[in-house]
Amino acid sequence: MAATQKTIKAQKQRRSKRVARAVPERPSFGQLAGLRATDDALDLKSSVALVMDQDTNEVLLSKNPDAVLPIASITKLMTALVVAEAKLPLDETLTITQEDVDTEKGSRSRLRVGTKLTREEMLHLALMASENRAAHALGRHYPGGLGSFVEAMNAKAALLGMSDTHYVEPTGLSSKNQSSAKDLATLVKAAHEHQIIRDLSTSPEYSVAVGKREMHFRTTNALVRSPTWEIGLQKTGYIAEAGRCLVMQATLAGRQLIMVFLDSAGKYSRLGDAERVRRWVTELAPSAPSAAGIVDPAT
Repeated sequence: MAATQKTIKAQKQRRSKRVARAVPERPSFGQLAGLRATDDALDLKSSVALVMDQDTNEVLLSKNPDAVLPIASITKLMTALVVAEAKLPLDETLTITQEDVDTEKGSRSRLRVGTKLTREEMLHLALMASENRAAHALGRHYPGGLGSFVEAMNAKAALLGMSDTHYVEPTGLSSKNQSSAKDLATLVKAAHEHQIIRDLSTSPEYSVAVGKREMHFRTTNALVRSPTWEIGLQKTGYIAEAGRCLVMQATLAGRQLIMVFLDSAGKYSRLGDAERVRRWVTELAPSAPSAAGIVDPAT
C-alpha cells in the first residue's frame, strides 16, 4: 500500500512539473494590435502578408501591408546586403567573442566564443541557419564597428525608400528592429540583385571546420528542400514579439514573385501560408495571370 502511495505521489509530482514548464507564449505585437483578427480570402495564418510581382511591382495579395512590426531574423537580410555592398574581403577571418553572445534573449549558439570563420562562412551561417552570433560578428567587424554598421543598415533602408523600417542591431533579436511588409518586399528585391545572397540564403546545408571539428548546419526553411518550389532567395525569422516570419523570392507559374509573411501564429503556419499562395497563384495562372487578387479591406 505504501509503495502504491509513493507511486501516485511521484506521478503527481511529474505532472505538476510538466504543468509548471508549460508557460504560455507571450503575445506578439501583431496579436496585441488585433491584426490576427483580419480576414482574407486565402485564410492565411499570418497577420501580415504581401505577394508582389518582382518585375512589374503588381500586388497580387495584400493583408495589413503597412503594419509596422518586429521582424526578427528577417533583419539578417539587411545585414547581408550591407556586408555584400561594402565589398569587404570574404576570405578574412573573423572571431566570435563575448560581445557576440546574446544578452537580449539569452538564445543559444553552436558557435562558441573563440570560433574563427571567414566572413563568407559567417554570412552563409547567418543567412541559411540564422546564426545570431555570426550575424553579430559581421556587424562588429564592419569598418567603424557595430555602431557604424547599424548606421549603414538604416542608411541603406532610407536609400531604398523603406520609410517604415528601423534597425538597432544586426541579428533581429531585438523587437526594436521593425518594418512593414511593403518595405520588406523592397528589401527582398534589392537583396536579390546580389548572387552571393541568393546562393547562401537558399543553400540547404553547409559544413564548416571549427578547429579540428566539422560542424554541420541546415537551412531554417524546409521549403528550400521541396521539389515543388523554385526559391531564389529566402529568410525566416522568429522572436515572441514578431511571431513566425518569412520572406522569399520564388518563381511560381512562370512569374518572379516576392512574398512576405509576418506574425504567423504556429510553428509551421508561415510555410503553410506560402503553400496556400503557391496553390492559389498556380490555379490563377491559366485563366487570368494578371488579374490582381486579394486586397486588404483596410487599404
